[in-house]
Amino acid sequence: MASGQKLDLVLRTKMPHAEQHSRPTLLSNFILGCQDGLVNVLGVILGVSAATSEVRIIFVAALAALAAESISMGAVAYTSTIARRKHYLREVEREKHEMRTMPETERGEVRDIFKKWGYKGRALEDVTDKIVSNPKAWLEFMMAHELDLEPVERRAPLRSAWVVGGAAVVGSIVPLMPFFFTGSNIAMGTETAVVISGIALFGIGVYEAKTTVGSLWRSGLQIAIIGLVAGFAGYLIGSLLGAAPV
Repeated sequence: MASGQKLDLVLRTKMPHAEQHSRPTLLSNFILGCQDGLVNVLGVILGVSAATSEVRIIFVAALAALAAESISMGAVAYTSTIARRKHYLREVEREKHEMRTMPETERGEVRDIFKKWGYKGRALEDVTDKIVSNPKAWLEFMMAHELDLEPVERRAPLRSAWVVGGAAVVGSIVPLMPFFFTGSNIAMGTETAVVISGIALFGIGVYEAKTTVGSLWRSGLQIAIIGLVAGFAGYLIGSLLGAAPV
């Protein structure tokens, strides 16, 4: 096989393989916000329902938690994505400076990466020369394979904020829905909220297992148990404080 063909094979096989790591996507951000909102509001509902017999108070507390959680989650997604973008851009400038001022050192780093992939001899030198002959490819190669960083679009912070914040609203509504149908029967509303929240959390765990690795049942049960335990912590607090003399 000619050296040019070897190089093409390297770029088609090795470089795409390096992008198989998990990445924050719109769907994964939606799942994150949805799970967080659901668990938070479930805990509030269980806590308040253990301390009061008024459905109105449960609605007020749950809706207040929904508003605070969605805004908080959206703000965190926005600021954290901005921080990732700034970090990436700062590293880009640093890498460009090193490529200008110490090109042989940077070339050696490219060579070392291909060497770790198992290439040697003439094929190793050919693929290294090919990368460093193109400044754009060289820079992107170093950002991805030396620093393990990926670019963050200018619009990404705002998009993440809307997705995560909106998902928190959706998740928060899940444990609250039963109370729209059970009326003043707080016990039935609470029990139904636990059931549908458990089902929703199990579904989230199954999705995570499908998009990564692991047992669907184990992942689903793990997420459901963790979420329900967090919710019942609210119930325990509500029971203790609700029963305490004023």
